[in-house]
Order: sequence, then C-alpha cells, then structure tokens
Amino acid sequence: MAKQKPIEHVGVVEAIEGDKILVKIVAESACASCAARSACGMSESTDKQIEVHTREAASYAVGERCVVSVERAAGLKAVVLAYCMPLLVMLVVLVACSAAGLSDGVAAVAALGVVVVYYFGVRLLRSKIETNIIFKIKKQ
Repeated sequence: MAKQKPIEHVGVVEAIEGDKILVKIVAESACASCAARSACGMSESTDKQIEVHTREAASYAVGERCVVSVERAAGLKAVVLAYCMPLLVMLVVLVACSAAGLSDGVAAVAALGVVVVYYFGVRLLRSKIETNIIFKIKKQ
C-alpha cells in the first residue's frame, strides 16, 4: 500500500522557546475543497496554535512562514480520541442506564457526566497522547 501524504497547513511562527515552536495556522480557502475537512476542525476557526518540538528551532524566526504537517494516521487517532470514543462511551452509558431501568433524565445526565470524566481523563493523559501525535515543521 502506498504511503499517504501527510496533512499540511501553512502557518506563521509566533514564538520559540528552546526546542518548542508555537505556530499559528493560517486559514486558507483550500480547506473548503479538502476531503478531510469534516473531521479536521481546522476550517472552523481562523486561529489555531500548534506546538511543534524540533531540534532545529533555532533556525526559525518569529514571523517566518512555515508548513506544519502531521501523518494522516495520527490525525485519525486524534479524531477517534476527540470525537468517536466520547460518543461511544456516552451511548454505552445511556443504553446501560436505560437497561437498568433508570429514568431518561438520569440516564442522560449520567451519559453527559461520563463524557466530562472522559475528557478530564484525556486531559490528564495529554502528555502520553502527544507522544503519538507528532507535528513536523519545514520552511516554506
């Protein structure tokens, strides 16, 4: 199987701190024609900030245009963690509460509560998750 082309966005270097570069993603009209636009979330807002770790951080300057990329598989993992898993967890709890004979209101509150707990857990595990989703940067 051929290797898929990574997801790329043009951005501007906002800050450099050691080996970390903060890049503001520049919204472009190309998002409208992208096949992954519904899952990406990049077209929803004009200002997204990406944190890129690289040994070549010193070779970049604040205000410099660059291209930030991520492998499609990593993008898919992010979509699954951010959207699919919480939906699945919510539905499982909703069905389990209904099957246990709880009222619809209690089941709904429990389902929403478990989603809050899920996102709190994701936040706590952020550093582990970030090791699997690696952004790369290159000069434009």
